[in-house]
Amino acid sequence: MRDRFIDWRGSVTFNRGQTDTVKPAPRLDAATLRAIPPGIWALGFVSMLMDISSEMIHALLPIYLVTVLGASATTVGAIEGIAEATASVTKVFSGAISDWIGKRKLLAVLGYGLAAITKPVFPLAPTVGWLFAGRFIDRIGKGIRGAPRDALVADIAPGHLRGASFGLRQSLDTVGAFIGPLFAIALMWLTANHFKTVFWIAVVPAFLSLALIVFSVHEPERAPMLRKVKFPLHRDELIRLGRSYWLVVAVATVFTLARFSEAFLLLRANQVGLPVMLVPAVLVVMNVVYSLAAYPAGVLADDDGRYRVLVVGVGFLVLADLVLAFAPGLGGVAVGVALWGLHMGFTQGLLATLVADTSPPELRGTAFGMFNVLTGGALLAASVVAGILWDTIGAHGTFLSGAALATVALLGLFAIRRRIRDASRLNR
Repeated sequence: MRDRFIDWRGSVTFNRGQTDTVKPAPRLDAATLRAIPPGIWALGFVSMLMDISSEMIHALLPIYLVTVLGASATTVGAIEGIAEATASVTKVFSGAISDWIGKRKLLAVLGYGLAAITKPVFPLAPTVGWLFAGRFIDRIGKGIRGAPRDALVADIAPGHLRGASFGLRQSLDTVGAFIGPLFAIALMWLTANHFKTVFWIAVVPAFLSLALIVFSVHEPERAPMLRKVKFPLHRDELIRLGRSYWLVVAVATVFTLARFSEAFLLLRANQVGLPVMLVPAVLVVMNVVYSLAAYPAGVLADDDGRYRVLVVGVGFLVLADLVLAFAPGLGGVAVGVALWGLHMGFTQGLLATLVADTSPPELRGTAFGMFNVLTGGALLAASVVAGILWDTIGAHGTFLSGAALATVALLGLFAIRRRIRDASRLNR
């Protein structure tokens, strides 16, 4: 077998003077956007439409539960906690099942379908129990679709455009995350605070999302050389995920421990003087920056390497925590929130890309499921600890602990840099 080496430009050079050039690295231009497969674009708009629908409801649901249905704050917290925990657990099994049956789109459609059919429950629900049921089934739908959808993105995307593809889908998803609350605010003003009208309007984008994935997303045929996966979550399959994958998950979990809930951004903004009615604008700012950063970060990851971009993203989190801990006034909070959005844009799509890079093609559903449940658990733990620190030490203690854990994640990235670079090179 001929000896070969891979140079920094991505060409494979053989010792006989022959050169096989891989596909050129993507750039931040229209050509790269055109090169991304239509299925990726469709999945991005599917996510965006469903996020618009969900966020229109979720932005108003706590207030609706308390002021209209008379629920307590404890009830609201219990509903949200149970719902999100359900989504995290479901992701593990749906991803593994998609590997076992070899059908990603089927499970993704089922997940988006469950989310869509629950939307009319919210304007029709006469009691808190009905709303709890709707929220519970909606989160089951989210859990079912998450891992198979991400695995489907990895299956559709060419290796040299994988970072750009995940970044584009994440960017479009995040557009929905800030458009939804803005729509809710505008519609509440136009309807004189008529909750049920807003909830009914939210039904429309949910069913548009379902129609789009049914008719516009086509699952690639399973390669015949891929082996049959054993029954979901079999021990042998988890071992086959490999050392590189588990190291990526370990670093991502530590990193997530530093990335507690955005609720603390809201608390910090209110603490320094932002009026209550304007506090949701914090999430709008964060998601706008997130959306604008996600796709360029994905392109840069394909061009300049996953490791460098991820290091920059974690560095943004360290800076965000330090600014939020020490910078005074609303201006300091605004800068910290913008940096937080940048770190989300530079890391979330890229972590998904690394999961795809380091996992076998036939086990990508399982890989994304395990990744989501472990990082989801870390996020829950981080938020609980952050709340305790906030109550006992104050905001400074919360954000400084986040900066410390993010620094630990940076050290972890340094330790596995070679594996990240090798994985991304092999998938170009």
